[in-house]
Amino acid sequence: MVHIYNCHPFASQQIVQVEQEPGLVCCGGGALFVVATGGCKVEVYSLEKEGCPLICRFATMGTVRRIQHSKIGDYLVTIEEKNSATYLRAYTNWRYQAEEKARVGVRLLGHLLRGASVWGGVQMEIIEIPLSERPLAVACCSITGDLLVGCENTLVLFTLRRQNEQNLQNQSQQNLQSSWPNAQQSCSQSQAGQTSSSNQHLSVLDFERSVILHLPKMTPKQVALCGEYVAVHAELEVLVLKLEATSEPQPVEESSDASKRADYLQDPIDFLLIPRHQELLGDLAKDCDIPVSIEKTGLEERGQYTLSYVLFRRFSPEFFQGCCVEEMQLHSLQLYPLFTSNQSVSSGEPACVFCFFSLPSAGYLYSLKGGVELLSAYQYPEKVLQAVLTDHLLHVITKSAVQCFTVRCAAVAARVEDPYIDTTMKACPPCTLDVCALRMQLFIGLRSVCVYGRHVILLSTADTEAPEEPERPTQRRGLDLKEHNVLTGIFLAVGIDPATSPALESLLSRPFLSRKWTISSPKETSAAGHGWNLYVINSVSPFTLYKEMVEYSERFAQLHPQAHSLRHLLSEAHLLIRASLLQTAVQQQSVDVDPAALADENQTAQMERQEIEEAFRKNCAQLGDCFSRGSPKDCHLALPYYRMSGLSVTEVMSRNRPLPDSPHSYGPGFLFYLKHYLLEETEHTLSQEAADDIIHIFSQSEPSLLVSVCASPCMIKVSPTRTLQILQRLEESAGVSVPLTITMAIMMLHQGDIPQFTELMERHAEMLMVYGFIEEPRLLVLHGGARDQHTLVHPTALAQQLAHSQPGLLVAGMVALHENSKVQLEQADHIFKELGCETSLQVDFWEATLIASSQDAVIQELLFRLASVYIDRLTNSAGDKTPKRKSLKSADDLINSSSHYGALYPWLTVLNPVHFTSSQHQEALHKLQSLLCGPSFSVGSVVPLMERLSDEPLWGFSLHLLCATRKGQYDRSIEQLLDRCPQAIIAYANHQLQDKYMALWWQKLLPELCNRTRVAAENSILLGALKETLVVVAMETSPAEFLELIPDDGTASYFLPHLLTCSQRHLLA
Repeated sequence: MVHIYNCHPFASQQIVQVEQEPGLVCCGGGALFVVATGGCKVEVYSLEKEGCPLICRFATMGTVRRIQHSKIGDYLVTIEEKNSATYLRAYTNWRYQAEEKARVGVRLLGHLLRGASVWGGVQMEIIEIPLSERPLAVACCSITGDLLVGCENTLVLFTLRRQNEQNLQNQSQQNLQSSWPNAQQSCSQSQAGQTSSSNQHLSVLDFERSVILHLPKMTPKQVALCGEYVAVHAELEVLVLKLEATSEPQPVEESSDASKRADYLQDPIDFLLIPRHQELLGDLAKDCDIPVSIEKTGLEERGQYTLSYVLFRRFSPEFFQGCCVEEMQLHSLQLYPLFTSNQSVSSGEPACVFCFFSLPSAGYLYSLKGGVELLSAYQYPEKVLQAVLTDHLLHVITKSAVQCFTVRCAAVAARVEDPYIDTTMKACPPCTLDVCALRMQLFIGLRSVCVYGRHVILLSTADTEAPEEPERPTQRRGLDLKEHNVLTGIFLAVGIDPATSPALESLLSRPFLSRKWTISSPKETSAAGHGWNLYVINSVSPFTLYKEMVEYSERFAQLHPQAHSLRHLLSEAHLLIRASLLQTAVQQQSVDVDPAALADENQTAQMERQEIEEAFRKNCAQLGDCFSRGSPKDCHLALPYYRMSGLSVTEVMSRNRPLPDSPHSYGPGFLFYLKHYLLEETEHTLSQEAADDIIHIFSQSEPSLLVSVCASPCMIKVSPTRTLQILQRLEESAGVSVPLTITMAIMMLHQGDIPQFTELMERHAEMLMVYGFIEEPRLLVLHGGARDQHTLVHPTALAQQLAHSQPGLLVAGMVALHENSKVQLEQADHIFKELGCETSLQVDFWEATLIASSQDAVIQELLFRLASVYIDRLTNSAGDKTPKRKSLKSADDLINSSSHYGALYPWLTVLNPVHFTSSQHQEALHKLQSLLCGPSFSVGSVVPLMERLSDEPLWGFSLHLLCATRKGQYDRSIEQLLDRCPQAIIAYANHQLQDKYMALWWQKLLPELCNRTRVAAENSILLGALKETLVVVAMETSPAEFLELIPDDGTASYFLPHLLTCSQRHLLA
């Protein structure tokens, strides 16, 4: 669909004073090149000065058939004819050919002149470029200045080379040494030395043939070149290729269907093969039936080229139009690069590359980089002769008018430049947005168009001898008799007689069945009786066109405020303002002025950019207004456009007041914006008036979201009395819910009504309240805008109150939020620190999280933290880290509810004191012992912390003994225990010396007891331990093994009863 808007794309026009009728025109480098009809002279006019004055004129060596200007290198390339021969020539330094008074040098490609062009005299050079085939089309790359030539079934790429003065002198001297006498050589060297100092910066352009592409099935009508992209089209086919230079040698792919290729070129005599319509994009383009092969030039060994297909499109003739070939031929092929604002024009690699080509009835614009995509298809109202693409407009001409269509280049560039486009942060109209046509400008007899910057050059001729011929000829040629007979025979062979069907007979008489089409050659303009004009139309800047579209949209909005066309018009204006931002950025990068004027230039550019950016924000606000009240399908776009506008939420609310006919109706886009704004974790606080308005808006539109709205950190100043009334009405209509009850309790807390707050908080069970916190975490935790993750969260007023009145609920809620990934462990720590509970509730939170968590990393972290806390409490019994209240869970509670806390070993009861200095000290000791008895705690991580604990008291000794036992140091532990507390040795051995450590009873414990009782024979504790040990040894060893254990110090009689027991057990076994 094409929208039509009555906007003026042109500002002014002027007529170029040309003496002779122009035949060909082109532009570039601030100049307009005019070739007289049938002549051999080029006139150059300035486009950047008022009145387009003549710059220079120079003669060509033949009749110019095609002419092209290159921005890089500032050279002209022409296809000329002379004496029935066709030549390709390049004209360099043409600006020095003022009024035909300067000298002209003619040379062959690759042969630099040894005359004045080298030794100081600047002159225009004509470079003859030899080709083995007749050139049909030429194109220059706007990025590199390379030259692409289209010949019969081949494309030849020439690389632009620059030779500086020093290289020229060296090459000239080498040539002189090889061919000139010594006298002439010395003379030339002296002349070169005299002029080298004044022409050190002189560079001479030359070309080098780099690659040849063979297209045996395609005859180029027009070619285009842009960086690595090569485009070519025939009458009904377009092919885009990508040539990439590589240093690795590539195998040459030889086509294996040579016979098929020959068959294709030699059509059958009796049949016409009509190609079907085909569009192949990206990798699929290689499946087209157009083979392309690369021929090595053999002139350089710097690298090879790899070829890949990018785009192929073939059009089928539309037979119902009468098959006039002139109406179906492609034209206006163009590859257009676009640089974004964050890259330099001199970088060489454009961010976007577009391909445009056109039929007389329709035009097609593709994006090539980052995936081939059809952006727009332009349906023309009448036959178009030529079209030219720019970064924000497409200019097309018919016989009687010039018209402009909008393009989507800025939309593609915006997405390449900014990765946040098409998110909730930023938006841009889609690349496939419907195009629009602007106001048409009438002319008479337009023939060609070209564009330079904001200058549109039009060539018009009016035929005064004969009336204008209709576009379709009234008389068409019929079928050849032989062809008619062949086709009639085909129908008779399948049982159909064409004579019996008038419709079939009429079909056979149509001209599309002819095997060959005739293309009428363009008529030569008669020398007498013709009028002609050469216009230079100045188009308005994108920013000026944007302003007119905004004015147009304001008038349109008064009549149709919710129309789709208004949204489309503002989207068009948005793309124009983006194009303006791109142009200003490129102009600032490419500015080349003297230092004195640089400051003024930068200041002016800065002021212009500020004005454009302000207009951009205003346009984003208008688009946000459109989408805020638009359909639910696109309502989400209101959020990014309002964000880009820079408007505050209060300003957005003032722009979205309900309409008078529906006082309680708000647009879906506006509600979507408000929901996302309130769900954002921001530190911005709304005023009470704005917060109350938001509560009113959601109470009328979406009451189910009131809990989330009240929990937003922006709503901290909301009126609690008014909000409580709205929430109570919601409870009456929707029923009781836990989050709603908590929200009402928060409002009571803001009012200072603690009894009512307590009553509401006790309405539901603790577990249900925890589920309410999971559903809406912001009831407990508020996220701020700080960058440090430890300060990203803050406790709410409810959390502060619960820390004093219901600490168990607070801890349970925080554990639930952590386990449901609502808060991180460090964020929860920060919450408790802000609450001043880092010595009590924070440790309770760690213990509860250790019970609930299943993540190994979190478990190990919490185990280490808890062990550190317990050690601190033991070493600072009266310090600041001692909790001021009792912990929520005792050691027994943790042992019963968590597998990470192990039951205390029986021998610890012997070592633990009966009386403790404080209950906190006893609790910390039992919890730390329980951790060391558990299966999860890694003892090695806590050993450095254990050094702070003294082993003088038995409870300290018990902790060190636990660590040594967990590390497997049983020998040392037995010795230490016998030294410090021998009454615990049997309990220790019964618990620890089992299974694979059973042998320690008689290998370590028995010898130690024997030695110690021998020294202290009256020690009843040691004697009792020895007896218990001998009982175990007698049960676990054989008589022979037991006999070996009896000492030989004369005390064997003491061991005989146990030996007897061992023997009796062995006999029974």
